[in-house]
Amino acid sequence: MQENTQPKYKRVLLKLSGEALMGDSKFGIDPKVIEYIANEIQDVLELGVEVAIVIGGGNFFRGKALFDAGLGRVSGDNMGTVATILNALAMRDIFERHDISTRIMSAIPMSGIVDYYDRHKAIRKLSRGQVIIFAAGTGNPLVTTDSALSLRGIEISADLLLKATNVDGVYTADPSVDKNATRYQHLTYKEALDKELAVMDLAAFCQCRDYGKALRIFNLRNKGALLKIVLGADIGTLVTN
Repeated sequence: MQENTQPKYKRVLLKLSGEALMGDSKFGIDPKVIEYIANEIQDVLELGVEVAIVIGGGNFFRGKALFDAGLGRVSGDNMGTVATILNALAMRDIFERHDISTRIMSAIPMSGIVDYYDRHKAIRKLSRGQVIIFAAGTGNPLVTTDSALSLRGIEISADLLLKATNVDGVYTADPSVDKNATRYQHLTYKEALDKELAVMDLAAFCQCRDYGKALRIFNLRNKGALLKIVLGADIGTLVTN
């Protein structure tokens, strides 16, 4: 049981990579992973916290990898953009089975399949307790879904940006390689830039800095981590100005 039951944040935006949906597979979607995510989010919604999600598509296509294999970078990125729609559709169906009212908003129009992104509608739906899944990144090639995280976070006035990774924060070195690597509990944007830490896409990182958005990097696989963060626990690494 959590001693503190009052959430610290009213509205959060969670960035999930497409790879996070693969589970132990090497490709595609593991429904059990989305079931787990739904349970984690449901606990947060019950506190009255508004939750939006930015979803990636790397479990199907990665633009840079396709470019390295000989495909045009713009075409590869556009394929990755479409892959985020696939992930969003799967997440919506499983969330709805958990009685989580969910809407998908895409940065590219796909009439009859998902809604086109509208900032004002997104804010209204969030205020009514619906989960919004932002798909298709920013709608542009040559940028990552980290940029969608920073952009949408600013647009919807999210209190906290959350980036779920496969490690529990930002380390002084790659912890899978260097056993002496230590985790930063708190960083300023300037410190992260000075130390050249790979926190997120540089353009998105600078945008978060310029607009004063707090960013927390954590491992969503740690059960209950999302709920604890919303309640104010110091989990993962917090990056602020």
